[in-house]
Amino acid sequence: MIIWLLKTFSPLLEQLEVVSTGDSRVFLTARIALASISSFLIAILLGPIAIRWLEKRFRERVDSASARLNEIHASKNATPTMGGIFIVGSILISALLWADLSNRYVQLGIFTATGFALLGAYDDWIKLSTNRNGLTPRQKLVVQIVLACLIGTGIWFSNSSLTSGLDLIMPVTRITCYLGMFFVPWSVLVLVGSSNAVNLTDGLDGLASGCMVFAGSAFAGLTYLAGHKVMAEYVQVPYIPGAGEMSIILGAAVGAVLGFLWFNCYPAQVFMGDTGSLPLGALLGFAALVIRQEALLVIAGGVFVAETLSVIMQVFWFRRTGNRILACSPLHNHYLFKGQHEMKIVVRFWICSALLAIIAIASLKIAT
Repeated sequence: MIIWLLKTFSPLLEQLEVVSTGDSRVFLTARIALASISSFLIAILLGPIAIRWLEKRFRERVDSASARLNEIHASKNATPTMGGIFIVGSILISALLWADLSNRYVQLGIFTATGFALLGAYDDWIKLSTNRNGLTPRQKLVVQIVLACLIGTGIWFSNSSLTSGLDLIMPVTRITCYLGMFFVPWSVLVLVGSSNAVNLTDGLDGLASGCMVFAGSAFAGLTYLAGHKVMAEYVQVPYIPGAGEMSIILGAAVGAVLGFLWFNCYPAQVFMGDTGSLPLGALLGFAALVIRQEALLVIAGGVFVAETLSVIMQVFWFRRTGNRILACSPLHNHYLFKGQHEMKIVVRFWICSALLAIIAIASLKIAT
């Protein structure tokens, strides 16, 4: 909306504009800040209304495969869930207000958030309205793959004509590998992996949302740099024209998650559910694919990666030996079983997430 207004009054804009930011003529830096602030305020204002609505319809059912975990989380039973509704709602409203809706990456970003949110909402609805434990893993995976194929194909069409637009780039070493026709299957792996990684991390009050703030902030900065020709050259990342607009959506995501964290911090008044965790993870994966920084996503989203690997290792080792590596997976449950307080685990994971986000950004200027 704001883009349309500014372009409509372009003669006034030309008088006011002295220096453009990146490849945007319409004050990208200011719009990132405004998108973050507005999405935070929207989430704060929508939160109490959404929580009251969710209390009457969708309450968490503590029913995992572990009796001990159910006992630990017994106090969380009947807590309103599907709070991702007002996270995604805040992101979309802010994007419509501040982003350039004609930008191909913004369009794909909105599709990514909406598509994965609808999948998560349907999964949550089944889980809370029936005796089933949501969609089957196969059903959920099939839908994720279909969505990821569409998104990956859209990025391929946009990036295929760009220098390094389809390269896989290793941090520090700057080693590249041209993906070409394998870009779409690679996109499926990244999008499905990142969405499920955030979903697995969402097990303690404020854990996934707090880690998302740091990882999302890192990628808001990275997309801003990638969309600015001079800065992209300075930090030696591929210049992706139009990618700067993605920082509007990521800035909005960070603001919305901060607003959600206001209600989700210990003891949580609401949980995000798959409705929130799947689209947030998918947005991180989408941003990494656009700017060709999937390797940095592994670093900045290191907590999400560790949580996912802990589940994979636990399942693999148990099937192979009958023994468990961890007391309970994902990783945060292991520490919970060891007697650590939930808030201590969450804050320590936040600290790790913050450090990893700093390392990811700092690695741009470290080259061998």
